[in-house]
Amino acid sequence: MKRTAGEIAQHVAGRLVGDPEKVLNGFSPLADSRSDTATFITSTKFRKHLSLTQASLVILKESDSAFCSVDHIIVNDPYYAYAKATELFIHETVNKQIHSTAVVDDSATVGEGSSIGAHSVIGANVVIGNDCSIASGVVLGDEVQIGKGSILNANVTIYYGCQIGERAIIHSGAVIGADGFGFANHQGEWVKIHQLGRVIIGNDVEIGANTTIDRGAIDDTIIDHGVKIDNQVQIGHNCHIGADTAIASSAAVAGSTIIGKNCAIAGLTGFFGHLEVADNVTLTAMSAVTQSIKEPGHYASGTPLQPYRKWQKNFTRFKQLDEMSRRIKSLEKELIDLKGE
Repeated sequence: MKRTAGEIAQHVAGRLVGDPEKVLNGFSPLADSRSDTATFITSTKFRKHLSLTQASLVILKESDSAFCSVDHIIVNDPYYAYAKATELFIHETVNKQIHSTAVVDDSATVGEGSSIGAHSVIGANVVIGNDCSIASGVVLGDEVQIGKGSILNANVTIYYGCQIGERAIIHSGAVIGADGFGFANHQGEWVKIHQLGRVIIGNDVEIGANTTIDRGAIDDTIIDHGVKIDNQVQIGHNCHIGADTAIASSAAVAGSTIIGKNCAIAGLTGFFGHLEVADNVTLTAMSAVTQSIKEPGHYASGTPLQPYRKWQKNFTRFKQLDEMSRRIKSLEKELIDLKGE
């Protein structure tokens, strides 16, 4: 898909310095740019690449304009403008139709302008809103609702009764509404607790490939508006993820955890169940959240990378911490006794 520099500038509300009719066919990285593409710069430390860029258009701040020798668009926030500009280059489904191999129950409702790909299965009483794109191999269980403008990529599975808001993007292999991990132990035998809730997903949510979101045991699992979830994330039953929170790849959220609004959860973070996390919390990679977080802020755990020999020594010390603590307490007691004499 091709766009002109003028179209891009208008779309990102920027000021164009150069030819508005110049044609761009996508983006390339600043340090490895190509002709007929646009690029962007977000920091002065990358200015060295501006003089060498092969890109035909650069999105930048006013302060970088004098260092740029090619056409450019001046904005306040280049990264945000770049994000908005990518909207102009996305692939769109051309044929808005239901494929002949799709199985659509007679009771299902498919909105105007929506497409359903090959070998998809649409269950009873499903409601698909207008202008949705349902790719090949998608399975929608009975009574699923899909909001208008949503995109479900190939092989997405949504179990019965779950609701997806408007403008959702769900990537291939995601499973929404499978049973949560609920079992009661009776005399050494695990007895299944049937999961009776649903998954309710708000508007403008994006869910990555092979991510799983379990249905609630009794109440629903809730993913609020604007949440962004990366690939291969696990969300347990009865969790509530607050609006505009972002969760990176391979995070695992145990059941009944409540995460607030505007949180940033880095990759491989793990949550114990039945916890609450305040709004505006940032967690670094590999954090282990073992207790509720009541105050906003930046939190970290895990062991940062270090040379093996140093790690080996530190790990040895770690195993000695309990003994060292006991010895310190004993010495403190002796010191107090000596002072009391």
